[in-house]
Amino acid sequence: MFETTICYNSLWKNLIDKKMSQIDLQRSAGISASTMTKLRRDETVSLDVLVRICAYLECNIGDICNVVKKEKAGPAVPGVLKPKRRGRGK
Repeated sequence: MFETTICYNSLWKNLIDKKMSQIDLQRSAGISASTMTKLRRDETVSLDVLVRICAYLECNIGDICNVVKKEKAGPAVPGVLKPKRRGRGK
């Protein structure tokens, strides 16, 4: 089974190509610090934010983000135990 997630690597490459910093983008596009953190963590942000970034960079949404598929971890197998962690000094 797969799950989809978003990746902003192309945004960071776009900034590097234009010799811009993340702070420049944040200030110029009116993006909050918490939203910048979400972008750095490849978390979802509002479409409005993506549109403001595109307007500032003069590009399309596909130029700043990609949807990627990741294989979803399957359920744990019943009856299989995880190894116990050894505590310090024991």
